[in-house]
Amino acid sequence: GSYEKSTEQAVSSAVRFLKEGAMDAVKLEGGGPPRVAAAKAVSQAGIAVLGHVGLTPQAISSLGGFRPQGRTAAEAVKVIEHALALEEAGCFAMVLECVPPAVALAATKALSIPTIGIGAGPHCSGQVLVYHDLLGMMTHPHYKAVTPKFSKQYVEIGPIIAQGLEEFCREVKEGTFPGPSHTPYKMKQAEVDSFVE
Repeated sequence: GSYEKSTEQAVSSAVRFLKEGAMDAVKLEGGGPPRVAAAKAVSQAGIAVLGHVGLTPQAISSLGGFRPQGRTAAEAVKVIEHALALEEAGCFAMVLECVPPAVALAATKALSIPTIGIGAGPHCSGQVLVYHDLLGMMTHPHYKAVTPKFSKQYVEIGPIIAQGLEEFCREVKEGTFPGPSHTPYKMKQAEVDSFVE
């Protein structure tokens, strides 16, 4: 993990992510006390933090799998409490994932920061989808079976990608790629001769 051990680890990891990954912010999943403390420490270090509540994919084993969150009144209150605690800790926006629309609406109204929904209905400040899902990039039957119910596929480029990859592999195996038009870097013959010696 990059932020689970301590607030010091969270800050250290966040600094590294920004420096090495050329990022502008980090996203922390979960809203329990340890995550709120991490978000606060990272935010106080001057790094923008995006909160994430509801379904937190990095913790699916403790959630019992990819399951909607906030489906009872008590669970819904917990989602809102976590979101408010993360906002108080300094988060600049909040991802609400796999929660009922009523919970997303309540969170969006309760928070003063924008909400970004993914499987949370139409009441968030903005929406996001995993681009592999919305572009239909994956063609394996297993992937289609696990694509989230809330995801909408706008196009199906998976077969085109598969066709391109298959053609590339075939040409490499046949030795037709790279050909002369894709081998542009030349040496003068005298340089080749000198190099070979």
